[in-house]
Amino acid sequence: MSTENRIGLDSDKVKELADKLNNLLANYSVFYQNTRGFHWNIKGDSFFVLHEKFEELYDDLKVKIDEVAERILTLGYTPNHQYSKYVEVSDISESGKVTDGKEAMNHILEAFKVTLKIQREILELSDDTGDEGTNALMSDYISEQEKLVWMYASYLNK
Repeated sequence: MSTENRIGLDSDKVKELADKLNNLLANYSVFYQNTRGFHWNIKGDSFFVLHEKFEELYDDLKVKIDEVAERILTLGYTPNHQYSKYVEVSDISESGKVTDGKEAMNHILEAFKVTLKIQREILELSDDTGDEGTNALMSDYISEQEKLVWMYASYLNK
């Protein structure tokens, strides 16, 4: 016998979904801070272009962090907020000081690979749970980030 949470979803399935969303939150948080570091420390010929691009990216990540945390709350769970926990569970590692634009871009492409994989897992789980809210959020993130991967890879001639 299953029980439903306050928005009518199976509580057992939602717990797993909230855990996955907390994992995404951790990865986004490390990705965000790495990108801020790239923005602050970038040097060289591409400074003006990349400095602005990195700011656009971390501004977008900040919005996504908030949306994911609020989605976890909507599902009836608590978003993790300890940075030590983020670093512990994140599949994206903290970067050191990166001043080279190409190195920073490669870090970003790797981070997108991680987040896209997690988001696809969440999408599958949210579909199985009947959670259209999470499903729509992940679908939007995936299509947006796939395009960004293409753009960043094109910049690197990959």
